[in-house]
Amino acid sequence: MTSQSEKAARFLELHRPGNPLLLPNPWDQGSARVLASLGFQALATTSSGFAMTLGRLDGSVTRDEALAHAAAIVAATDLPVSADLENCFAGDPGGVARTVVLAMEAGLAGCSIEDFSGESIYDLGPAAERVAAAAEAAHAGPARLVLTARAENYLHGRPDLADTIARLQAYQAAGADVLYAPGLTSLADIRQVVTAVDRPVNVLAFAGAPSVAELAEAGVSRVSVGGAFAYAALGALADAATELRDKGTYGYLANSAAGRKAIQDAVLSLCSDNSPTRSAPCRSVLPCPHTAASADVSYFQPWV
Repeated sequence: MTSQSEKAARFLELHRPGNPLLLPNPWDQGSARVLASLGFQALATTSSGFAMTLGRLDGSVTRDEALAHAAAIVAATDLPVSADLENCFAGDPGGVARTVVLAMEAGLAGCSIEDFSGESIYDLGPAAERVAAAAEAAHAGPARLVLTARAENYLHGRPDLADTIARLQAYQAAGADVLYAPGLTSLADIRQVVTAVDRPVNVLAFAGAPSVAELAEAGVSRVSVGGAFAYAALGALADAATELRDKGTYGYLANSAAGRKAIQDAVLSLCSDNSPTRSAPCRSVLPCPHTAASADVSYFQPWV
C-alpha cells in the first residue's frame, strides 16, 4: 500500500508541461475503480458529480459530506486523489486552513480552493490570503498535499483574462502548487496563462476547449473533466429509462453489458491472484468473486 506522502509526491510529479496528466473525476467508489482499471494514474473528486449522487445541485454539499466522500474515493483505489473542496467551505483564512487539515486527515494527496464564495468572486487581496492559509496548512504535514488554486472568473460571467492571470500569479506567490482557471477555451488565452506563471496549469475539458494534443503543445500540465463523466452516466440513465418508458424496448442493454464488464474487470483487477485458490489477500473491499461465499455465477448476473 502506497503511503499518503508517497501519493502526494507522485501526484505532483505527474504534472509535466507538455505531457499533461489526464485527471478524471469519479463520483463514487465504483466509478473510481473503473477509472483506475483503465490505467489512469490519479483521480480527483467532483463537487457537482458528488452532489448529483445526492440528488442535489453543485454548491449544496457540506464540508463533512465532501470530506467523507473524498475519504471513500481514497479508499477505493491506491491512486493519488485530489479533492474538489469548492471554497474550502469557509470565507476566512482560519476556516480555510481547518478544511485543508481535515483533507489531509482524509488521506488525500491534494485538494483545491476556489476564489468564488458561492455568491461572488472574492476580491484579489482576501482571495490570495485564503490561498496562503490553504498552502500553509497543505504543506505543514509530512504528506505535503498538492494545493490547486482556482480562479473562477470564466465560470461566473467574468471573462477577464488579465484579471484571471493576475489572480493566478497572486495564488502562485501565496504558495499554490497548481493553477487552474476553469472555463478557458481559447488556445491563445491558455498559452498566455501557461507563459505567465511558473506552476503547472490545469485546464478543464470544456465544450469548445482545445484537444489534449493541442493543450500538451501549449505546455499544459493537467487536464480534468469536472462533473462531465458523472453527467454522461446520468444522461445514459435518462436515455435508457426514456426508451423503456416510451418505446418498451431494450436497446440500452448493449451499454449495460459494457458497464457490467467494466466494473467486473475493475473488481477483478484488485485481486492479487485471479484464482479460487489464491493465498494472498484480495485488495478489494467489495465481496471478492474468488471467495467461496461469492464464487457462484450469480455474482456476475445483471438480473439479480
